Amino acid sequence: MKPETFYNLLAEQNLPLSDQQKKQFERYFELLVEWNEKINLTAITDKEEVYLKHFYDSIAPILQGLIPNETIKLLDIGAGAGFPSLPMKILYPQLDVTIIDSLNKRINFLQLLAQELDLDDVHFYHGRAEDFAQDKNFRAQYDFVTARAVARMQVLSELTIPYLKVGGKLLALKASNAPEELLEAKNALNLLFSKVEDNLSYALPNGDPRYITVVEKKKKRQINIHVRLACPINARFNLFSKKNIYKVCNFFAILSQAKVFNVIP
Repeated sequence: MKPETFYNLLAEQNLPLSDQQKKQFERYFELLVEWNEKINLTAITDKEEVYLKHFYDSIAPILQGLIPNETIKLLDIGAGAGFPSLPMKILYPQLDVTIIDSLNKRINFLQLLAQELDLDDVHFYHGRAEDFAQDKNFRAQYDFVTARAVARMQVLSELTIPYLKVGGKLLALKASNAPEELLEAKNALNLLFSKVEDNLSYALPNGDPRYITVVEKKKKRQINIHVRLACPINARFNLFSKKNIYKVCNFFAILSQAKVFNVIP
């Protein structure tokens, strides 16, 4: 997809780009290719492929009418080089975007990218998604969480749903439709008080199939008092490593929901 085709397709969908936005996408491409020689950001570096399979593909939630042009908080998990959140940010400047990434080199790239593109209200954090989900400054703070080809739905829901406000939505972008994923994730979604609202299918302009699974958080998860005590007790007595305490707490939360033990009311 040539840049001009990209611009025209957006204009046809009542999303005409300003000269500034066109320059932002062009500079994004240049920095992506430049930094890809230093760190592994993408296997796609051909300009027409980047405009199609990164830029156009990333703005699908907007094109599908899932994200409004409003001041809303969006978290992107596993964004890599900033996909899909930063192309959407260019298109809808009012979005407040946060990206969490476990590789500090990618965070350095994203910080430079945001500066070069003059993007406001973008925030980058180095660390693991499962760790930040336990921080009250992040937990249940977002209207949308996006994830593009990150993981199977069962794993993805456990990583992302805790970040959502009640009524917030997970938008999982995938290149293939796997109904069995949703069946596998059913129990996890129930425990997280979340429900699949839609599973959209569409195609890129070249015909490649794409899918977006929309999951809505219905209510706040209430964790049993025994589980609430687990983390502070561990902090005092160091029973479990920091790496595993989240998994331990989550395991007991599942037992609590399932009422496996009589000692858990």
